Parts: sequence; C-alpha cells; structure tokens
Amino acid sequence: MRATLLALLLASPALADTATVVTDHARPGYAAFDEAAQRLADVESCDAQALRPAFQAAYDAWMAVEHLHLGPAEEDGRSLAILFWPDAKGTGAKAQDALLQSDPQTLTTDGMAQQSVAARGLAGLERLLYPAEPLPADPCPLIQVTVDDLARQAEALAAGWGPYGDDLLTAGQPGNTRFLKPEEATQALFTQLATGLEFIADRRIGRPLGTFDKPRPDLAEGHASGRALANITLSLQALRGLAASLSPDSSKTLAGFDHAIGLAQALDDPNLDRVADPQGWLKLEILQQAVRATRDTAVAELGPALGVDLGFNSQDGD
Repeated sequence: MRATLLALLLASPALADTATVVTDHARPGYAAFDEAAQRLADVESCDAQALRPAFQAAYDAWMAVEHLHLGPAEEDGRSLAILFWPDAKGTGAKAQDALLQSDPQTLTTDGMAQQSVAARGLAGLERLLYPAEPLPADPCPLIQVTVDDLARQAEALAAGWGPYGDDLLTAGQPGNTRFLKPEEATQALFTQLATGLEFIADRRIGRPLGTFDKPRPDLAEGHASGRALANITLSLQALRGLAASLSPDSSKTLAGFDHAIGLAQALDDPNLDRVADPQGWLKLEILQQAVRATRDTAVAELGPALGVDLGFNSQDGD
C-alpha cells in the first residue's frame, strides 16, 4: 500500500519536490545518523583516543540533517539534546562538572534524558573527549550514559521520520491534520533551507569572525575537536542537497552553493584559527558574504518556482 501511494505521489508534479526531500534526503540522512550513533555507543572503551573516530563520524552524520528543525527533531527538544550550540553562558560545562563529581551510580541513561540539553549530546561528548583542562573526576560513567543517550535520541529521530515523512508526502489529503495543503509541506522544507543558510552565516561563520579588530576563533563550533571548518562545509553540502531535492532546476541557487562550498574548501583552516590574521579574516568574511548571497538567491529563485514563501521556523529570533 505504501509503495503504491509513494509512486502516485512521486508522479505528481505538485508533490515531487517534497517527496524527493523525504525519500532521498531526510530519511536516509537520519538513518545514517542513527547508524553512526549506534556505532559510537558500541565502542567498548572510555578511552578518548578510541572513541574519537566514532564521535567524528557521528558528528559528520548529524551535519547532514542538522538543518531540519521540524517534526521529530523538535519533539522533546531532540535537536538541542543532540547538539546544543552555541552555549554562550557555558551552562553545559557547568552541568557536566556537577555530574562528573556526583555519585557514578546515579548516572543512568534514563537520568541523562532529564538533564539539561546543554550537558548532553555531541557538544557534551566533545568536552569529555577533547578536554581543555584535566577533568575533575573519571569521565567514564558520564561518557557511557552520554553516548547511550545520544544513540537513543538518534533512534527516535530515525523512527519518527517514518510517520512524519508520511505526513509530508500526504499533505493536503483527507485525514492529514498537520499539513492541510501540499504547499504547507513545501513551505516548511523551503524555510529550513533559508534558515539553515542564515545559521551558517550568522553563527558558524559570524561567531568566530567576530570583528576585524577582535576575531574569536575560540567561539567556533566544534573548535575543541577541530571541526570548525568541516561543520561549515558539511552544512553547506547538506543544504545544497536539500535545495537540489526541492528544485533541481534552480541553477542560480545551486551555482551559489557550489561557489560557497568551493570557498570553504579552499580555506584550508580546520579550526578557523587564521581568522586572527587580517588576510584570513577577509577570506572568511568573503565566505560569509557568499553564504548570504546564496540564501538571497534561493529565496528569489526557489520560492517562486515552488509557489511558496518563507514560513515560521523554530530558530527565528534566536
């Protein structure tokens, strides 16, 4: 029954863009993240060196879907529990210090699910696996419950995209109370594209860029684990995939993505540390301008092509 329904939906011009996002972009992406998170949880060691490769792979996989702030990702704050960044007040580190110095017997996966999202997920693991200073206690019990909590969240997300994807695929059909019209589903996905590009420009680039007189490479996402530039590049590539799924004929938008991705790959500055140098700062600012130009092009080209405009996004006003 589902295969027949999907075939009909894919054949419909009005829904082709949304169906491609669901079947070729979101569901495979979340499944890959689930697999990567499970492999991380299966590492039978608390040694940082042993865990780092699986941690990096899980982080890579999350970057492929991190931009989809809707549906299962928003339920119970899952996306924040997987990656809480930026943490301007350092609440995650403070919460982790308290957990590290608590009775290890009290650290459970169920209990971790009740902790602050700032202390959980990839950002929490990064602090444990790449500590800037010696940790106040043996991190092994906290590492174990953090990776198990992450794997549980990843599994729930992958499972949730079954029914949520069906809601997107059947937008406007009788019984679908989430998306009353096909355009609502397309608009929701289109909004993820625009806000994802804004997040890269304003946060992933803007925070380490700081100002010309005061750059802040230490504020880059994933700085401790050497992921600052990788996160920018992977996010741009993932959003390009979303744009191509939504509207494969949007040549100007896709060219804008290719230009921005090329600039990012040419930086050769994994942690954006060269932003402290005037030439390095200008190169990063040029990348920021390219990302913003890509966002403007996408709004001007894809919106009319899809027959939608920007809708509300949970990140608006952050």
